[in-house]
Amino acid sequence: MPQPALTEETETLLASLRNQRAHVLGILEGLSGEALRRPVLPSGWTCLGLVRHLTLDVERFWFRWVVAGEQVELESGADAWQVDPELPAEAVFNAYRREAELTDAIIATTAPDATPARWPSDIFPGLPPQKLRKTILHVITETACHAGHLDAARELLDGRTWLILTE
Repeated sequence: MPQPALTEETETLLASLRNQRAHVLGILEGLSGEALRRPVLPSGWTCLGLVRHLTLDVERFWFRWVVAGEQVELESGADAWQVDPELPAEAVFNAYRREAELTDAIIATTAPDATPARWPSDIFPGLPPQKLRKTILHVITETACHAGHLDAARELLDGRTWLILTE
């Protein structure tokens, strides 16, 4: 059965989300495995840990677990930020890319005004279930925020900056 055509709204939201994901991956290009695992801020997170967080706590949680209602493995708390020292950096990046593909497929087959298959009321008591469009906007915002964190980390690691417009 053919998939329904994406609405202009969904195409726009997906384009924005994909741009933020590209920023996350792009700002980390060229960093060594050691640099990707080095915390540069007092809180102690690493660039790879943040990508793992985006994979598990953001993409997987919001789209596969909440929107689609899939039974998926989730991490809790700080565990989603921890990367096994033996796991190659590329495996972390590939997991993020794969989760993004799965997210895109869910978005492409779900109406923007659809309510989620499940809602984490234990995590967000009093917050009513959000329609898909609000979930996408939340994830765009969170991904953009974390892309900014990665910008700062990268500049501290080796001085490289992402696109900076002045004047």
